[in-house]
Amino acid sequence: MPWSPGRGWRRPEAGVRFGFLQNLSTVMPTRPRWGGAAASRGETLPSEVSFLASLRLELAYLSGVPWLRGRRAGGAGVVLRFERVRPRRATRFQPLKSREITPKFLDRTIRALKRWKFDIVSMDEACRRAVTLASRRRFVCLTFDGGYKDLVTAAYPVLSRHGAPFTVYVPTAFPDGVGEAWWLALEEVIARENRLSLVIDRTERHFNIGNASEKYQLYQFLENWMRSLAPPEVSSAINDLCRRYAVDLAALSREASMDWDDLATLAADPLVTIGSATVNYPVLSNLSDAAALREMTMGRAVAQAAFQRDVMHFAYPFGDRAAFRRQHVVMTAEAGFVSAASALSGIVEAEGRTNLHVLPRIAWDGRQRSLRAMRVILSGVTFPPVQSTRGASLTHPASPSS
Repeated sequence: MPWSPGRGWRRPEAGVRFGFLQNLSTVMPTRPRWGGAAASRGETLPSEVSFLASLRLELAYLSGVPWLRGRRAGGAGVVLRFERVRPRRATRFQPLKSREITPKFLDRTIRALKRWKFDIVSMDEACRRAVTLASRRRFVCLTFDGGYKDLVTAAYPVLSRHGAPFTVYVPTAFPDGVGEAWWLALEEVIARENRLSLVIDRTERHFNIGNASEKYQLYQFLENWMRSLAPPEVSSAINDLCRRYAVDLAALSREASMDWDDLATLAADPLVTIGSATVNYPVLSNLSDAAALREMTMGRAVAQAAFQRDVMHFAYPFGDRAAFRRQHVVMTAEAGFVSAASALSGIVEAEGRTNLHVLPRIAWDGRQRSLRAMRVILSGVTFPPVQSTRGASLTHPASPSS
């Protein structure tokens, strides 16, 4: 069972049952009941995003509550989690839009952080502040997952211009050109087609996806399904889908990812911290313990050999509650990582009250462009009070079932 700060280990919601699915237009409601896995990760459908969430944050900003609660809610600081940084696209179907920001928004964010008197710090400094007495000024640490090419082409010029330190977590199969970005291929296939067929649970399934709503629902359904599979099954499923619909998975993955030359450019900058994110970016919960440890140690070894330096920081692939378990937290510490970043939302407390091997981060939703909303979230008032997790998570957690 996955772990969450302050709540212990909890059993994931039941997996999706797909035997009855034949046609999206007749089976899937506008707000699918089978989205439990996504809900457990704190995700939302595009139709659910934005207005109400934005309104709540705007009202919170105007209420003054974030400022009244002040440091008591805000902890020592926050770690922001981004994925892709690229210019806005006009295409109608963008199921991964929540994981993208524009270079302009990144620039606005850094300017705002400086204006709000946050210290923008490296991951090493964030970890130091997490175990020492609280500083007078709160920090923000910028992190980027996925090792995408646009980090070099679109984000790095902005970050460099501001002199902002940041961390990039690299799954090493991707700069090697052998990683499979199945989530991008899935987007590509669904965007192209109005009907789609594939094998699920050893049965051929057929889906009508003639409009954007059906495409979004199918993407979420298939993403949840693939996230539940062991890596060989994910590879088999996405390669079968790509062969059927003439998508070059290898080329798509290579084009989206940084190569070793790109990473060498970043590694040469003292403001950049290179972290590890395994080799193949699997869902660790779907691996045996031996395979999970191998992914961690090999990813770190490859990165250390490439950059001739210690790689001390790790990020759990995907990083949500379903993606890793208690034993993986223990493994990251035993593997020698100083920190292991999750995608669990929260703030970082000082004086050792935050477990650095389940480091919470705030994943910014790229569909939300309000700096007022960001200011409220960074204040910490949207999160429950952080409880000490140092002892509970590593030495005395509830026993997960296998």
